Formats: sequence, structure tokens, C-alpha cells
Amino acid sequence: MKRKDIKNRDDVALLVSSFYEKVRNDTTLKPFFSTIEDWDKHLDTLTTFWESSLFLKTKYYGNPLEAHIKVDQANENTITQEHFGIWMNLWFETIDELYEGEYANMAKNRARKMSTFLYLKLFEAR
Repeated sequence: MKRKDIKNRDDVALLVSSFYEKVRNDTTLKPFFSTIEDWDKHLDTLTTFWESSLFLKTKYYGNPLEAHIKVDQANENTITQEHFGIWMNLWFETIDELYEGEYANMAKNRARKMSTFLYLKLFEAR
């Protein structure tokens, strides 16, 4: 059965919420997300981030690098390449379960680039 491509905010929201459901159940990643108190707000922020990244029409005003550095510091600088690998695998898995097409591939490519950038910058910040 052919899956549709990511086309709008509702599609992005489904992707983000499905992905973070997996993250919240992953024993390796779960501890890094334990301080999030308002998951609805967090998911909305991440939906806006990904919508902006994919469609270039929504404005995202956050600072993902700063947020990740804070999480790493709060966890005694324990984020490793393994954590980024698990994150990427879950992201790709979720996309492949839900979508296929140009924007689905773009979501994978943007995540790959972002993951590499954040990984390098985390260690630089240490």
C-alpha cells in the first residue's frame, strides 16, 4: 500500500507525536526527556520547528542548539553518538511507517544534517 507524503501541519504533527511516543518509551532516550512538564506545548513547538524546516513558511523562533546543550549539561554531559543514532533510527522508522515521498525524504535528510550539527556542537560546548 502506498503511503502519502507529508503535506501540511497536520501531517507534521502526526509524525512528531508518533515519533516522540517512541522516544518516551525508549529506555535509553527517555531520561533526557523526563523534565518536560508540558508535552502538548513541547510537541506543538517541535511541530512548528519541523513545519518550518520542511515547508519554509512557518516561523520558528526557538534555539535548538541551546536547548540541546542545556539538556546535555543537565544530564552531566552524557549525551553520546549512540543517543543520536537511536534518535535517528526512531525518526526514520516513524517516517517510513507513516509517509513516503519528497517531503518524507527531506525530513530524513534534514534530521541527518541536524543530528550531525548538534552532535558536533554539543561536544564543542563541553
